Amino acid sequence: MKHNFPPNPPLANLPRRRFVQGLMAGGVLLGLAPASQSTWAQSATEVAGMTTTGSAPVLSGTEFELTVAESPANFTGAPRMATTINGSIPAPTLRWREGDTITLRVTNRMSVPTSIHWHGIILPFEMDGVPGISFDGIAPGTTFVYRFKVQQSGSYWYHSHSGFQEQTGMYGAIIIDPAEEAGPQVDRDHVVLLSDWTDDDPMNVFNNLKKQSDYYNFNQPTVVDFFRDVSTEGLASAISKRRMWNQMRMSPTDLADISAYGYTYLMNGTTPRGNWMGMFSPGERVRLRFINGGTQSFFDVRIPGLKMTVVGADGLAVEPVTVDEFRFGPGETYDVIVTPSDDAYTIFAQSMDRTGYARGTLAIRDGLAAPVPALDRPEMLTMTDMMGSMGATGGGAMAASAVKVRHASTEYGPSVDMRVDTPRTNLDDPGIGLRNNGRKVLTYADLRSIHGPTDLREPGRDMELHLTGNMERYTWSFDGVEFGKSKPIHFRHNERLRVILHNDTMMTHPMHLHGMWSELESPEGEVLSRRHTISVQPAQRISFLVTADALGHWAWHCHLLYHMDTGMFREVVVS
Repeated sequence: MKHNFPPNPPLANLPRRRFVQGLMAGGVLLGLAPASQSTWAQSATEVAGMTTTGSAPVLSGTEFELTVAESPANFTGAPRMATTINGSIPAPTLRWREGDTITLRVTNRMSVPTSIHWHGIILPFEMDGVPGISFDGIAPGTTFVYRFKVQQSGSYWYHSHSGFQEQTGMYGAIIIDPAEEAGPQVDRDHVVLLSDWTDDDPMNVFNNLKKQSDYYNFNQPTVVDFFRDVSTEGLASAISKRRMWNQMRMSPTDLADISAYGYTYLMNGTTPRGNWMGMFSPGERVRLRFINGGTQSFFDVRIPGLKMTVVGADGLAVEPVTVDEFRFGPGETYDVIVTPSDDAYTIFAQSMDRTGYARGTLAIRDGLAAPVPALDRPEMLTMTDMMGSMGATGGGAMAASAVKVRHASTEYGPSVDMRVDTPRTNLDDPGIGLRNNGRKVLTYADLRSIHGPTDLREPGRDMELHLTGNMERYTWSFDGVEFGKSKPIHFRHNERLRVILHNDTMMTHPMHLHGMWSELESPEGEVLSRRHTISVQPAQRISFLVTADALGHWAWHCHLLYHMDTGMFREVVVS
């Protein structure tokens, strides 16, 4: 999509605080102004068939009218054009009921095509909303009717699958109530939708990354870091490590493609300075539905002074596990229950690279605030993150893997700048920046779906794919082959298969398979949790089971939008 953005000023001239804090009342200029509407932080109340909560209207029922258009927005003091649904960022929260057949009429009022993908929703492929895969898209001036039966419950979301429209504001939450009363009982319920906003034209952001992959990375190794390594590892080891990174022409601080120097982080469409508010009464059990609607951002979420009990992952119930903190990537959702007793608590969601944060407040009344934590110190990638078990320095879960690795012949080419021959297979690692931080941090090893696997058959075959990339060229792929050069992957209808993903890059990739559940396995073969999006850490090898019960054409891709756009995308055909 082309917007008429003013010229982008040099990053060096932009105060970092602008991106961290934003405006007190940022939002859509014509329509909704989230941060200025404190009543939206109350529990949902019916108003003429529409409810409001958080910072987006809530639409419920079985018939929905959604209009996609461009609207002016201002989060940082610089007006920009955004892509909105019904004039709102986030888009309206849609409330459905399991078992209902719903109809959504989506009208495109823009001059370019659009689409809506219902992320994590099980439905016929023609309704999945991926242009070029499941339908043609929604042409300007036309209306497309989505109609399908709701077969699940929980917390999900929806977003554009056209161009960079998701980056410019086109995303919203979905809450599906179960057909019968089930799950933990709560007194109050809040959506917490996290996202990242850029004032720049997304195409310009993309071009900056293509020209210089670390364009937004200002956390480069310093002399102070070198002497810290000397004090902990010795001079020879510190010199050797620095020489190795230089020879590979890679950076140990390459945690995120776009930092707070390019992003303002939002919570329910509200900047940190705006301070989104969620109300509660002391002693209430409050469900927080965390949704990562970020384009490129992993968030580490905690509520200082308050434990979180995770009860849902990617919309489905899991055995409760109590933690202080969790990390999740674009596309993932977590439901947590908290029981606050003080007057106010900060919901703190810092970016994985520690350059910025989204922030809101749980409070007993409007206008209260709690202390906002300082950002954690950024940590550098380790040899384990780079080389897998070969880089491990001790025993235990981080140590040697017995996996024999085979690389496709297509991995030896210009689209691949590294290959991991000794991947680690552990799922109990919270990831760089969260290891040994003194807090209980959620890992994939902690999560168990309440009802176990949906299919008790053993997999009939294994399929292995490597996640690959070349940072200097800023290109991403499967097995060294970008989407434009690839052939579809074929699943046989109703087959049970094991999928193995092997990350040959230094970045974490949230992988989203449309249309079917992915049942994550432990290294020992135990089925853990059912997911629609699985984040694969650097130098990690994971496996999951799939029952190919959904005929049709489906997308499978990294949910970092710029990675998907440069080629980490495949078509899956179930026939």
